[in-house]
Amino acid sequence: MEFIILLLSGIIGLLHLVIMGLEMFAPAEKQAKTFAMPMKFVIQKNAQIALKNMGIYNGSLGLALLTSLLLFQGDIRLKVLLLLNLFVVIVGLYGGKTVTKSIYLIQALPAIITVLFILFQLI
Repeated sequence: MEFIILLLSGIIGLLHLVIMGLEMFAPAEKQAKTFAMPMKFVIQKNAQIALKNMGIYNGSLGLALLTSLLLFQGDIRLKVLLLLNLFVVIVGLYGGKTVTKSIYLIQALPAIITVLFILFQLI
């Protein structure tokens, strides 16, 4: 079961790096389509600043997930992954409610599954 936890956490970490890339570096057309936002909004300077700011957070979360796979061992690693995946659950649930429903499936659901696996492993 630990292998599944590590695999899912790694995939979630990589996903957040991809999200960071889209938020920070993708053309406005791609951002508008990916995040279901009106193009008229996305091209605004303040919207671009906000997207880049969100990208930093997603990148940090992705990097934290990936580095925790390498830096920690045993129960400590599982507890760190639990905390980080709980952050992803919270962010995913909020994003699904406020931005687009697809975030529930793409971001929140994999993290919820991972959290459940971790809890079963720790119990």
